[in-house]
Amino acid sequence: MENLVPFTSIELGKITNHRSGEIKFGEKMLTVPKEGDPIQFIANCKAKFVLFGIPEDIGVRANFGRPGAASAWQSAIKSIANIQHNRFCKGSQLLVLGSLDVKNEMQLAEKLDFHNVNDRKTFSTLVEKIDKEVSHIIFTIVKAGKIPIIIGGGHNNAYGNIKGTALAKSKPINVVNFDAHSDFRILEGRHSGNGFSYAFDEGFLKKYFIYGLHESYTSKNVLLRLKDLEDRVRFNTYDEIAIRKVKNFEQELNQALTFIKNEPFGIEIDLDSLPNIASSAMTPTGFSIEQVRQFVHHFGKHFHSTYLHICEGAPDLAEDKNPQLIGKLIGYLITDFMKAKAVLEE
Repeated sequence: MENLVPFTSIELGKITNHRSGEIKFGEKMLTVPKEGDPIQFIANCKAKFVLFGIPEDIGVRANFGRPGAASAWQSAIKSIANIQHNRFCKGSQLLVLGSLDVKNEMQLAEKLDFHNVNDRKTFSTLVEKIDKEVSHIIFTIVKAGKIPIIIGGGHNNAYGNIKGTALAKSKPINVVNFDAHSDFRILEGRHSGNGFSYAFDEGFLKKYFIYGLHESYTSKNVLLRLKDLEDRVRFNTYDEIAIRKVKNFEQELNQALTFIKNEPFGIEIDLDSLPNIASSAMTPTGFSIEQVRQFVHHFGKHFHSTYLHICEGAPDLAEDKNPQLIGKLIGYLITDFMKAKAVLEE
């Protein structure tokens, strides 16, 4: 884990707003001791969940999106540290591992132009490098019997999550993705729009369910490919659930779970599926925040749910008046997931 930037207890103390008579997550969350071995500490600590940040937007840039997702980690960890530790959810169940060191890659990406063919190849090379690091860290967490909670970054990191988990489980895994886009584009070099198609093609992804596709932003070629693969890849659309109402939100949750539940599965949440949430591909229409929280709970409470990935949130693209909202939203989704997993123990 040489490319991990550990999150220290000192840093945690600085971002925790201590208040008399209250106990915050930041006072209870675990960090790896300064001289400790991260791998051994992950395996031996009492925390069930391991929080890991990927502060990059290189995959987004490589997919012609707006940069800004790199800022989600810092926003989220500040919000998470100030959640109340109480009987509903306990900070002591969460180990803050740290973030991936992508400083050099981000500096290189700043100088690249998506419209330049050679630069696009360089973008893909940078994403592939991040893929290797992410898959190694996720492999380590899952192999230790813990549950990764990953804060992106772009949706390109789904590939590393899937590969790392599949290698740790010694078999391909399933995934359910709450997203306006399929991210199942052609294998044209790695970027944020083809993490799932690469994972599928390389044998790490077995079954894939896309929940809430936006019909107007899914190409004909992708739809044809999804139809050809319907034994292993299925989807519903936001339009048929929320606009035409030919499908029901809750019933579709059950349909999706039935499709993936027989194997370990990852839960992917793309924040660009929510209306007016700052992201690389903001939308004015989509499912509500309450619905995505219900989604996380519904899948999180199943025995085979193996990781949670929240991506594409971009606080840097938000209004200056409320820059903390993306971090706070991510905090809600994380505690929803933790509470859902706690249901299994009751």
